Amino acid sequence: MKDIGQGIEWLSVNQPMTLAAIRVLLMVLPILVIVPGLIWYERRLLSWMQDRVGPNRTGTITLKNGKKIRTFGLLQPIADGVKLFFKEDITPATVDRVLYFISPAIALFPAFAVAGTLPWGPGYGTYGHLTPVWGSEIGVLYMLAISSLGVYGVVLSGYASNNKYSLMGGLRGAAQLISYELAMAMSLASIILVSGSLKLTEVVKAQEGQLWGVVPGIQNWFIFTPFGFLSAVIFLICMVAETNRAPFDLPEAENEIIAGYHTEFSSMKFAVFFMGEYAMMFIFGGIFGVVFLGGYNMLPIQWAELAANAPGYSFLHFMRDLNYWMAPLTFLGKCAAGMTFYIWLRATLPRLRYDQLMALGWKFLLPAAVANFIVSASWIMAQKLWGWQGAVGASIGAVLIAIGLYSAIRKAMNKGTTAMEKRSVELSEGTETIPSIRAVELV
Repeated sequence: MKDIGQGIEWLSVNQPMTLAAIRVLLMVLPILVIVPGLIWYERRLLSWMQDRVGPNRTGTITLKNGKKIRTFGLLQPIADGVKLFFKEDITPATVDRVLYFISPAIALFPAFAVAGTLPWGPGYGTYGHLTPVWGSEIGVLYMLAISSLGVYGVVLSGYASNNKYSLMGGLRGAAQLISYELAMAMSLASIILVSGSLKLTEVVKAQEGQLWGVVPGIQNWFIFTPFGFLSAVIFLICMVAETNRAPFDLPEAENEIIAGYHTEFSSMKFAVFFMGEYAMMFIFGGIFGVVFLGGYNMLPIQWAELAANAPGYSFLHFMRDLNYWMAPLTFLGKCAAGMTFYIWLRATLPRLRYDQLMALGWKFLLPAAVANFIVSASWIMAQKLWGWQGAVGASIGAVLIAIGLYSAIRKAMNKGTTAMEKRSVELSEGTETIPSIRAVELV
């Protein structure tokens, strides 16, 4: 490890362009390689959750003695990729050819652009020269701006296809993005207030302090704080809508608007859309981990501080070093946990109606995120003026005011509307107009 660190240090001084290329490759290659694995993982996990058979044939090895070695369909994504690569590429005659060919690339681009700002290791030592690819001072704003560009691929693909149903799917994607992007931005605004920086590395560093500022030995992961927990719930819902995944997959609602915005795409152009979708799901899992779950830290424990205060305990020093060197795997594990959450939702929840989807974004998530922002600001100001006791009192008062405002807004917006009401269908008894058909036994 020491030799690797010295080699990276030498590259940073003598070959900065080579080191920059290494940083980019360390970000791009894992995303490209992991997408087929994510597809296999989703199919296997969905089959397990829904109690059915998933991919289990492709890749089975038969030995000479007749014994079979099962790989649980691990090569199925490769077979699907080969099929898509050699499948006939059909381009409709009436499409806008320029937009038609660049829209899949636009859908794939945000995943790589956002991943370049995520820190997958500590900002010192060996990892300090490798991550992130671009330590932007406005990392949170950059992430919000770039992630929203994915909808351009959705809208342009529907528009360029010259298909009214595809266009409808693209427009649904744009409307959905606007509804949930605002709530997502407001949920992150509370985190920015508390961390005091837009830089993602600083957001992670803020979570390495003491829990609530008073509990020693425990890291202050934002999901453990009241304002951070509410922000995490809102962000979690919004990131599902941002990636057009169930139950917010209205832009590609198969039973409503054929196959959605990518109906007229085939072969590898069709595959690129799904590469962008799965890559973005994986990256959003990483974003959630960075903002709310301590980033690359394995457990919410201040190993470095504990080891410094108890130098005689070798276990603490071992865990401190393990937390450092296992940072990339920890970060990937949190990305995988986010992917698992996506799959779990798909296996559990049915698709929302479109009016329910819009009402959830505008009437619930956005007011809740604004109320949480008010509470977070009140807590910060009261803590600076009157200490933690005043911060608790001000937070309670702000919560009560926010609940009152939220209830008033909900009551005003729901007046005269039945968008979220439960609907039932009753069958009326009428006269039988169709003669009954009796089964005829065939001899």
